[in-house]
Amino acid sequence: MIRYFEKQMEELNYSIHSLDENIFERWVEDATEALEKGHKIIASGLGKNVPICEKFVGSMISMGYEACFLHTNSAVHGDMGVVKDGDMVILLTKSGETEESVNLVRLLKQRRVNIWLLTFEKESTLTKEIDNVIVMDLRHEGDLWNVMPNNSTTINLIMLQGLAMMIANKMKLDIGQFKRNHPGGQIGKKLRVQF
Repeated sequence: MIRYFEKQMEELNYSIHSLDENIFERWVEDATEALEKGHKIIASGLGKNVPICEKFVGSMISMGYEACFLHTNSAVHGDMGVVKDGDMVILLTKSGETEESVNLVRLLKQRRVNIWLLTFEKESTLTKEIDNVIVMDLRHEGDLWNVMPNNSTTINLIMLQGLAMMIANKMKLDIGQFKRNHPGGQIGKKLRVQF
């Protein structure tokens, strides 16, 4: 049983090491610049990527940074109203071919926003249509058939959380700001004692 987890850790390690660090640093720069100018970061996804986006947004908000989730499917039913000029939109799609994702990108390109794609396919409709792309290598999803979004969503979570932590580092997040947003729970208790 432990060997299964060891194997998945090997797969995740392989994917992490496929990251182009220069592109990731540019992603951090773009995100930081958007926030410093009073704009927000919007994470958009479908299916199993929805809770991944929501986790990233939750982390950003807990640090006091402007962020929100835009469901790729609901966007065309009025939710695009959340997208304002100057915002950064991060789109998660494994294939870069999902109809709803392609449609959303074409609509977003009519607005003054900075679009970033997080994907696992080097050649796709969206890698051709979006300038800012992070492509991760993925050898196997870790399920019985290499079909379920398992390791890919884990990698997406790692990438987005890494982005959030690098933003906090670049913007020199103050513990006082973080503490102000966590008055309750175990985190609040720990912050009251230690800070």
